[in-house]
Amino acid sequence: MRYINKRDLYIVANYLGKIMQGMGIAILSPLIVALIYQEHIYYIGFIIPSLISIIIGTLLGKLNSTCKRVRLKHGMIVSSLAWLWAALIGALVMYTCLEISFINAFFENMSAWTGSGFTVFTNVEILPRSILFLRSLEQWIGGLGIVVIMIGILIHSGTATSCLYKSEAREERIKPSVANTLKKILQIYLIYTFIGIVLFIIAGMPIFDAINNTFTAISTGGMSIKNANMRFYQNNVYYTISIFIMILGATSFLSHYQAVKTRGKSIFKDIQFTVMIGLVILASVILTLATNFMPMDVVYHVTSAVTTTGASINSATNIAAWTTFMKGIIIILMVIGGAAGSTVGAVKIVRVITLIRGIYKNIINIISPEGRIVNMKMSNKQLNEKQIRKASSYISIYLIFIVIGWLVMIFYGFDGMNSLFEVVSAQGNVGLSTGLVNGQMPFGAKIMFIFNMWIGRLEIIPVLVLLRSIIELFKGIVSKNPYI
Repeated sequence: MRYINKRDLYIVANYLGKIMQGMGIAILSPLIVALIYQEHIYYIGFIIPSLISIIIGTLLGKLNSTCKRVRLKHGMIVSSLAWLWAALIGALVMYTCLEISFINAFFENMSAWTGSGFTVFTNVEILPRSILFLRSLEQWIGGLGIVVIMIGILIHSGTATSCLYKSEAREERIKPSVANTLKKILQIYLIYTFIGIVLFIIAGMPIFDAINNTFTAISTGGMSIKNANMRFYQNNVYYTISIFIMILGATSFLSHYQAVKTRGKSIFKDIQFTVMIGLVILASVILTLATNFMPMDVVYHVTSAVTTTGASINSATNIAAWTTFMKGIIIILMVIGGAAGSTVGAVKIVRVITLIRGIYKNIINIISPEGRIVNMKMSNKQLNEKQIRKASSYISIYLIFIVIGWLVMIFYGFDGMNSLFEVVSAQGNVGLSTGLVNGQMPFGAKIMFIFNMWIGRLEIIPVLVLLRSIIELFKGIVSKNPYI
């Protein structure tokens, strides 16, 4: 039985082409910054990759344009390839503009698009403003989702829109249709971005810094335009605004919408939001009592970890020197992450709650009288066995890939605890680092981290669907040409 055929390839190419066209236009945006700061020598570095993406996307978009039968497998393949293409196009920009190896450029852009926040640059402050803005823009677009933004702008409502929406691990509906849901999500995202920029400017931050810091905070990306990250500013007001924006980004868009409708009354009825705030408070109290850190340092890094932002007010050297206990708490937070339906990475709070309640339900079933039916609810909705199985299976496979990444780092001789910290940070799209991730890492370790960041952002399954599809295609080619 053929799972992938020629028709499937045409469907994938058609919709991938549309997204590639959108990416090409997005890559041109930093030219505005290059014009403002008179960075003339970098124009061609943006224009050529943009044209490549637009031209190839246009050609692919013409393939089988009348095909309407789009399935979830197509959406997942499109989504997986779109993120790879985005990293590739961004890498071409940096490779053309800067003195950087292609693998480092690809790593940097995968980190930016996925909101992971790692960087291979030892000194980002010497980079052109247009490149700094490109990194921030990639995080801002990637935070909401490359495919989500592109289909919201380029593709009309219908089955295709729904499948592509689900392919980036999004299920929530603010409005009955996916198209109207996307419009509302974009509206909320733009409003919060504007609010963040204004707050930073009012607090005294330069406009360019305010835009970039807001882009990276609301998208829970955390890749900074300063070597010292947010520590550069040495300002508790900036830190507080940053914490506020990170929490906004890590809260479900559905909760934001409902909170606006109820004037804030419904926000604490959202179990994911209340658990996230509870985790911030609990972890902050524990670490404040267990360490000699200042309360702002603790709260900031706890919030950064659970929201998977990765912004920091400590250097990588300081993070490497944290106690094993503190690293352990931060690792747990980086695995859990924030709310589903937001801009965060990691496992997501809803899955953790579902798993815990599923375990509790099994225990109650065992000790209950025979024949008793045990019901379990979450947010006033019945929790069924299918949801529990999906949550447990996803968390299991998520942890398996963390172990694989960790073993690769150990193979290269890195410290065990710091390696685990880095791999969890990469797959959770966090970006907090002990300093192991840098441009001098072994090639194999870079590839592993790129893979971890990629699967973490897409929630693994779409990537596995893509890999399975490639295997199926290869089998088909071999069966037709046995001498290959």
